[in-house]
Amino acid sequence: MSDTSSDNKEKTGEITEPLRHALGDRYLTYALSTIMHRALPDARDGLKPVHRRILYAMSRLKLNSTGGFLKSAKISGDTMGDFHPHGDMAIYDAMARLAQDFNVRYPMVDGQGNFGNIDGDNPAASRYTEARMTDIAEAMLEGLSENAVDFRDNYDGRLTEPVVLPATFPNLLANGSSGIAVGMATNIPPHNIEELCNACLHMIKAPNVRDETLLDYIPGPDFPTGGTIVEPKENILEAYRTGRGSFRLRSNYVVEDLGRGQWQVVVTEIPYQVQKSKLIEKLAELIQLKKLPILADVRDESADDIRLVLEPRSKNVDPDVMMGMLFKTSDLEVRFSMNMNVLIDGLTPKVCSLKEVLRAFLDHRRDVLQRRSQHRLDKIDHRLEVLEGFIIAFLNLDRVIDIIRYDDDPKKALMFEDWSRDHPRATSEKDYVSPFAGRAPIGEDEEPSLTEVQAEAILNMRLRSLRRLEEIELVRERDELMIERAELEDLLEDEGLQWAKISEQLRETRKKFGKDYEGGARRTLFAEAGEVEDVPIEAMIEREPITVVCSQMGWIRAMSGHIDLNRELKFKDGDGPRFIFHAETTDRLLVFGSNGRFYTLSAANLPGGRGMGEPLRLMVDLPNEAEIVDLFIHKPGRKLLVASSAGDGFVAAEDDVLAQTRTGKQVLNVRGDVRALVCRVVQGDHIACVGENRKVLVFPIAELPEMGRGKGVRLQKYKDGGLSDATTFDLAEGLSWLDPAGRTRTETELAEWTGKRASAGRMAPRGFPRDNKFT
Repeated sequence: MSDTSSDNKEKTGEITEPLRHALGDRYLTYALSTIMHRALPDARDGLKPVHRRILYAMSRLKLNSTGGFLKSAKISGDTMGDFHPHGDMAIYDAMARLAQDFNVRYPMVDGQGNFGNIDGDNPAASRYTEARMTDIAEAMLEGLSENAVDFRDNYDGRLTEPVVLPATFPNLLANGSSGIAVGMATNIPPHNIEELCNACLHMIKAPNVRDETLLDYIPGPDFPTGGTIVEPKENILEAYRTGRGSFRLRSNYVVEDLGRGQWQVVVTEIPYQVQKSKLIEKLAELIQLKKLPILADVRDESADDIRLVLEPRSKNVDPDVMMGMLFKTSDLEVRFSMNMNVLIDGLTPKVCSLKEVLRAFLDHRRDVLQRRSQHRLDKIDHRLEVLEGFIIAFLNLDRVIDIIRYDDDPKKALMFEDWSRDHPRATSEKDYVSPFAGRAPIGEDEEPSLTEVQAEAILNMRLRSLRRLEEIELVRERDELMIERAELEDLLEDEGLQWAKISEQLRETRKKFGKDYEGGARRTLFAEAGEVEDVPIEAMIEREPITVVCSQMGWIRAMSGHIDLNRELKFKDGDGPRFIFHAETTDRLLVFGSNGRFYTLSAANLPGGRGMGEPLRLMVDLPNEAEIVDLFIHKPGRKLLVASSAGDGFVAAEDDVLAQTRTGKQVLNVRGDVRALVCRVVQGDHIACVGENRKVLVFPIAELPEMGRGKGVRLQKYKDGGLSDATTFDLAEGLSWLDPAGRTRTETELAEWTGKRASAGRMAPRGFPRDNKFT
């Protein structure tokens, strides 16, 4: 059975192989195709196949920079049908990008119509837009008809396409490139043409130039959208030396004075590849979520230029400080990652340094120069051959006319005629004597006096050329071509002359597309990145007096001004006052929950006092089962005594309990039925504890550890019950509490209740409150 099956497979041409090998081979083929023909640019002309084919198709359509426009649909259609058999939308998108001056430093397509914008809007459909090449694109194609590069068959063999473009300037670095292949990617920033030409000219003089020296000519990328690079010079040097690195790029802005101390910031340039609309959405989201209280509003007043207006919340803030915070939290500052992964000679992917990329371009230019020179030399040789034939014809014009007029095979007669002997001109056909009359047949080794090319040229010569003046012109042209030929031979034999010629071409390119070219001046600036200061909250908010009111049910509000704390206020039915104190809008409030977590609130963000306020649980993530233990104003540098109902506690630094998020910060660890019970500001040198059994213990505060988080240590020992209250005081001033009549009572003789930490203590003094609370 198996033999029969094997025979059938051989007859049908089927091939069997392990699945692992089949998948591996096919995926490798796909990977190589993606790397070489789609994602990575060629180091010589800096183009991917789709861009190269678009430009070549436009050149075949004669869409030069001074001619008319043509529908984009026709361009993408011709490119797809003749050279790039992929989706027409992919081709059109690639062509549209070449026309976007905010994406490409030196656009190669001159677009007419909607080709997209910096907000991220897509171009109009290809049937609505028109395009032609720019002079930059023409410079990329210069010499294409002079055998400057190799051609290969297109996908179906009907036509040929260039393997690479001649490229008169280092386009790979000038316009940059980005792409994702299989297992590798590339991301190259754009640079300034004038700086690149200067670096190439120096490399020609000093082939072994150091990377540090190249940085003097190319200080960094030059992005089409401008901005400021704030990356240290040593990092830029390392990135160019290795081919991998990143650049911090910031927006440019100006501060506009609005009078009366008011001001606003206007962003005039945004980072490369940042969509303006998404940047504004992000800034608006930061304002809405109150993550950036320093910023009040953002407006887009852009037209053809960029104009983003940023309004500060307070005029007291320094503009540079505000922008520093925005750079830190938004895409007003981005990090552009560089990965110069390119195809060397169009075949080998390699991460190259700046020097290697420039060297690949210069080597390509030398190869183009040699091929163009050889092509011109061949043309000159062909023309000289024709000119020599023309000159012989003029010197023997009568014989040429006789041969053409009377001979049966004038071409052969012209080739084998002996032009050194005299021959009278025939006046009629009977007087004409054929050059072959009376001679033996032409031998195989007999050399013709004129070449076939010369004979063909003479036969095709126009009658109007049979003038004396034309003969003089032919001699002059021959002499000029001989001089040019000698120069070309010298050029092809002398490497020094070749590099001199390339230097001359680079200077021409620099002059044409340098700083005097429209948009050719450097756009991206350089600066040092200062440290982003932490702006104090009081600098962001106008300082105003308020009265914080929090009810027993946790509804909080801020009344304007410092009102009388004994004034009767309105609360919801069944609710009443719990916390009320004077504060300012610049204060931060600390909320201590029975779950042992501290939460931080900004007084400026509290709801107004016109209504009943809002539930505090909506402002912070305080669980429903947790209660508010304490609410107070944060004052830096203070110490807090925190303790649980189980009688465990410690001292915590108030600065360490500040929370940065809504979820708060866990400080006192509690489990099961145990809850956080006490939070007191440390004032004094001793601690007094009272348990549910009404026993009081006094001990030095030095016996209590200072911690950032934990369960704490035992304050007082209980047989039954737990802790009721704890406070701190100065032993010399005595311990105070309110008696049942509301009068303050102070006990200074506390030796009876003083003991070691974790002792049981003694029964409370006579007159101690029944609720077991010190205050």
